[in-house]
Order: sequence, then structure tokens, then C-alpha cells
Amino acid sequence: MRRLTAACAVLGALALVAAACGSNTPSGGGTAAPKVYNSIGQGEGALKLIAWNGYTEDGSNDPNYDWVHPFENQTGCKVSVKYADTSDEMVTLMRQGGGSVYDGVSASGNATNKLIAGGNVAAIDPALFPEFPNVISPLQPATGTNNSHYVVNGYVYGVPYMYGPNFLMYNTNLVKPAPKSWDITFEPTLNGKPNPYAGKLTAYNDPIFIADAAVYLKTHNPSLGITNPYELTSDQLDAAASLLQTQKPMLAKYWALYTDEIDGFNNKSIVAGTAWPINLTYTKDSAPAAAVIPSEGVTGWADTWMISANAPHPNCMLEWMKYTMEPKVQAEVGVWYGAAGSNTKSCDLIAKSLGKGGAQLVNSVEYSFCGNVDFLNSLYLWRTPQAACGDDRGNTCMDYSVWSQKWTEITGA
Repeated sequence: MRRLTAACAVLGALALVAAACGSNTPSGGGTAAPKVYNSIGQGEGALKLIAWNGYTEDGSNDPNYDWVHPFENQTGCKVSVKYADTSDEMVTLMRQGGGSVYDGVSASGNATNKLIAGGNVAAIDPALFPEFPNVISPLQPATGTNNSHYVVNGYVYGVPYMYGPNFLMYNTNLVKPAPKSWDITFEPTLNGKPNPYAGKLTAYNDPIFIADAAVYLKTHNPSLGITNPYELTSDQLDAAASLLQTQKPMLAKYWALYTDEIDGFNNKSIVAGTAWPINLTYTKDSAPAAAVIPSEGVTGWADTWMISANAPHPNCMLEWMKYTMEPKVQAEVGVWYGAAGSNTKSCDLIAKSLGKGGAQLVNSVEYSFCGNVDFLNSLYLWRTPQAACGDDRGNTCMDYSVWSQKWTEITGA
């Protein structure tokens, strides 16, 4: 990234706490560069976060899982959290009050690029975070092969947290044989007969789910020429939307809150559908469930803690970002959430925490094959669709606003 240096401005003779040093001098070409935090000052005593459920456990759900209170004791930063069910909700929350309400967010790739493009989040100097060298190689800021969701134009917007796939979860007693393809969720007929699981399927309620349909079509309708599920022309997007319209009557319901899918598996109203690792972790405790990576491949997510460009408590946020990169913290999150930590040193800690059989579990789909570079590179990580296709097609791809409109048409929302 471009290393920008600037002295912290004096906030005033009566100021009790100095804000984190940052700079936003113009870059070459006359465009305004983002604010870049390049030092951490005295904490402000408070921290306001937006997060996915399960990412900021404080012991209230289970006293054995608490990484919030140790942070508060260590830094003096009192944490408050607003949970969101979708990336769109996170973006809306981050933009409240011109970005001055919340300090940061655990954003997935379908939110990060919107926040970056909107100037809602600041860049950081990776040198502030000593655990960066231990981040799995595809997510490394300078050399990563799967980092475009948080590294843009050489600037690093946040720190990697957890990652995982959107796999196919199914009831092992009712879905037989074990599925190998997404066809059981998309096709009205299987082997010339009506789909036996129609009416008991589920799908994620978010425009980004269009990419899952595109992944399926990439294999089963190659004439469409889909190369990347987030870079869809009008015809390709229409084909994905048509597939989802065909799927809709076969769904018991869409889910956004992960417990909705867990409840469906428990009461047997749902027998198969797309799921996150946390869904499997807590479904298998009370229902016969397993997960598979279908032959067509899967989308996925790599979540990033990002700091607001107008954070009210920037020093506490930077401290939180540094803290969440520690392997012990990511291991706790991994066990609770069922995901892989971006810090590769967390993988052995996850295995140890799982006890007997932990080494096998951590190297399975349930824990995202923690530390496996090839698996991470195989995921079509969520990112914000943009008009620029990223290839010689130019600006002929459909951006997120068009995806959102299509999703509304599909779901009837």
C-alpha cells in the first residue's frame, strides 16, 4: 500500500484524549486519497460495533465463550454491539450520521467494496498489526490471490477475520443418497422424476445469492459464458434470475437469520439448502445434518473488520482490530462459529479446543479446511457486483443496484 505519513492534528488545549493519527492527503492524479490510520493513540473508553451474530461473544450466550470482556479489561474500551442479519443492513448502519455513529463493522465482501467506494471506511497501515504475517496467503494484503474485497488500489481497508464457504447442508436421514450437486436445490426434476425435496428446501435471502445460481449455471449451461459469478452481463443475470424463479416454489422459506434454518432442520420443515458453518455447528447438535461442497463449487465469504472513516472512537477500534487478529481470539471464534480463522496459527488451537478428533474436524468442510490455501482459493468469495467486468467486456456487467432489483422481483419482497 502507499505509506502516507502525517502528524496528528492538535485537538485543542482542553482535549483529554487524542484521536488516532490519520492522513488523507491527495494521491497522484488529483483524486482524494482515503483516510489512512497509521498509529494508535490512547483509547477513548468506548467502542461501538456492527457485527454478524456470533462474532462478538461476551459470555452471555455461553460463559465458556467470551472474548469481549478480556478485550475490555485489557484496553478499557467498553464494547457495545449492533447485530445485523444482512450485508445491506450493515452498510446502512455504517452510513448513519455520516459514519459517525459506529466505529467499525465485521463486513463481508458484498459490503466491503460498497463501503470502500462510498468513502465510508478508512484504510490502515498493516504495520500497526503484528499478526499480519500469519494471515493465510490468499488474504495477504500485498501478495494475496483472493483479497480484492478489502485491498483496493493498493490501500488496505481493514484486517482479515474469519472465512468460510456457503455449502450445501442436508438432513442425512431424509436426503439420500448424499448429494453431490446443487441440482437437488435448483431442479424441479431429478432423474426424470419430481424433485422429492421440493417444498422442503431453503436459500439465503440476499441479492448476493444470485451468485450461487450463477455458479451452478457456469457448469450446467456453459453456453452462457459465465466466468465469474459476480461479473454477469444482462443476459447472464437474467439466466440466473430465471433459475431462481424456478427454484422459489420449491422453497419452504428463505433465511437471513441463521437460526431460521436451524429451526427448520429441527422441525423437519427444511431438509436441504445453502448454509454457513455456524448453521451446521448448531444444527447437528439436535438434528441429523451434514454438509458437502457440491461438484459445481461454492460461494464463500472472508470477513474483515473495517474502521469507519469518521469513527467516534478510532483508537479503541484499532485496538479491537489488532486484538481480533490474535490466534487465540480467532480460535475461540472458530470453535463457536464453526469457521476458519484468517490467522493460520489459530487452526491448531481450534483443533486442540475441539478435543478428540479435533485435528480431523478442523481439516473438514465444517471448519473450512482451516489453513488450506487451495480450498480458500477455490471459493468464489462474496464481493460487490460492479459495472466493470474486470476483463475485455468493459463496463457491460450489471452492478449491485440491478442485482437488488432482480432479487426483489424474484422474492416478491
